[in-house]
Amino acid sequence: MPNIPNILSLLRIALIPVLIVLFFLPYKSAPAWATAIFVVAALTDWLDGYLARKWEQTSPFGAFIDPVADKLIVAVALILILYKTPTWYILLPVVVIIGREITVSALREWMAELGQRNAVKVSYIGKMKTAFQMLSIACLIYYSPAFDLPIFEIGVTLLYVATALTISSMLSYLKAAWPMLVS
Repeated sequence: MPNIPNILSLLRIALIPVLIVLFFLPYKSAPAWATAIFVVAALTDWLDGYLARKWEQTSPFGAFIDPVADKLIVAVALILILYKTPTWYILLPVVVIIGREITVSALREWMAELGQRNAVKVSYIGKMKTAFQMLSIACLIYYSPAFDLPIFEIGVTLLYVATALTISSMLSYLKAAWPMLVS
């Protein structure tokens, strides 16, 4: 049986160029299509982990490629959003979120070398951060009002909630690792 969770992670990476192309197409429907691609990618993020546990298809490759795929699609989407709305109030959360991802990835790698990876495993706050981040990014890619809702403004608000959760989760991981960092 093929490892479906790994295929879903690889699909998420393969969707990145599709997202980029759709984001820049000069058609009125392009933001909706780009948003749909991002939502599909976000759903595969949840689905691959669920299936890996349910079908007992966890693997070293999956443990590597899943977070890489997550970070790539989020970083690319945030950069696209910043490109479209080059303002300080978008730049600030983008820098915080991408900076946190780099910091926590490095921390997890270092802790794994010490045999302490479980000290910085994904927390509930980290999962909430991901949910708010994915919702905010989808809104910000879509950009335009829908059903009389200010989708962009909702996206910015959700982005700041995700940023607060991003900082909180990073501090939580750093606190857990602190004894090993200073020894």
